[in-house]
Amino acid sequence: MIDTATPTERAYLVGLDLPRAGFDAEDSLDELASLVEAAGGSVVGRMLQLRRAPDPNSWVGKGKAGEIAREVARLRADLVVSDDELKPRQQRTLEEIVGAAVVDRSGVILDIFARHARSREGRIQVELAQLEYRLPRLTGRGKEMSRLGGGIGTRGPGESKLESDRQIIRKRIQDLRGKLTEVARQRERARGSRASEGLFLASLVGYTNAGKSTLLNAVASADVLVADQPFATLDPTTRRAALNGSVTILLSDTVGFVNKLPPTLVAAFRATLEELDDANLLVHVADVAHPNLHERMRVVDATLKSLGLEHRPRLLVFNQTDRLRGEEGRATREALAAEFPAAVFVSALRGEGLDGLRARLAEAAAAGWRRVNAMLPYHAGALVQRIRTRGSLKRADYEEAGIRIEADVSPELAAEIQTAIRRR
Repeated sequence: MIDTATPTERAYLVGLDLPRAGFDAEDSLDELASLVEAAGGSVVGRMLQLRRAPDPNSWVGKGKAGEIAREVARLRADLVVSDDELKPRQQRTLEEIVGAAVVDRSGVILDIFARHARSREGRIQVELAQLEYRLPRLTGRGKEMSRLGGGIGTRGPGESKLESDRQIIRKRIQDLRGKLTEVARQRERARGSRASEGLFLASLVGYTNAGKSTLLNAVASADVLVADQPFATLDPTTRRAALNGSVTILLSDTVGFVNKLPPTLVAAFRATLEELDDANLLVHVADVAHPNLHERMRVVDATLKSLGLEHRPRLLVFNQTDRLRGEEGRATREALAAEFPAAVFVSALRGEGLDGLRARLAEAAAAGWRRVNAMLPYHAGALVQRIRTRGSLKRADYEEAGIRIEADVSPELAAEIQTAIRRR
């Protein structure tokens, strides 16, 4: 939703088409446009420059910067948005030449995070990331400081702190890190409580806007916010999901990944992504109909590697199959099925293929289970209900000597059963 308290900023986008970039430059600029719009801006123009390397002083070079300045004046743009993260010197030089504020991709992403953070942890993460990002950019900015709090790349809980001197900002960063440590302890206690349930955890990961929240809602009958914009989900959401009547798991939704997400931003939101550390399975949700599908899948792979999760068990889910139409769509699906034979094809929006996905999730959850035949004492009746919800109860016969059960259960639940038997 656009903030109507301030006028919509008119943004002029600039990107570099570099050799060996690994991502289509036009697609990256399209994505930047969606990021700017998610931050409440309006895109009035764009420019893509073919270069061998960024200019160390002005990023685009003095001649191109002059051309941008003329376009900014002609279009009455309020700011220039670069598709790469700029060094402080590049940002200042570019602002001097074009005569307008300059915000880079990282600043826009942080702005969106500031809009979407709801939990205490999320708000702390946002302010900390903003301050750490802005601190090296304060030198020599003088009059530009009056812009803070007034537009894209400047909003959020940290803006008032930026009007103070650098020492106060550093102290604020230190305080926020302390708060984050305490929040992390609270999260660890909550995670420990959840882990004691012994439920299998599958975490949805993927490129932003791939349909993860829609998929969570469809599989877990949940009501998580769904929005057609980047980073609609920032705080992790976990729901129970009953699969095919025999297995219950936990399914979590996490913040979507995006191209050119700097390592500093990934690190800043590491605690938000700690949900992934506990995951038994990563469910990689990909938009099957996106023209740059493979590039986006590589971004997800690279991000998971940067988080140390490249070896975690993974299930690939191609979502939005309803957008594959006609012969071309059929050919795309067949080619992907041949390339990724273990993948699941679904349309979370229309409910297509979800039974197959539930079966695969149930299969993954039950992979480490064991069959148990036991006689439980009657005082352990509550354990039978836990077996129903956390395992697969095949039979329960109430006999004179106790409750005779046959079930497939996780190792943790099997240990509980053995403890109950010893306490007869």
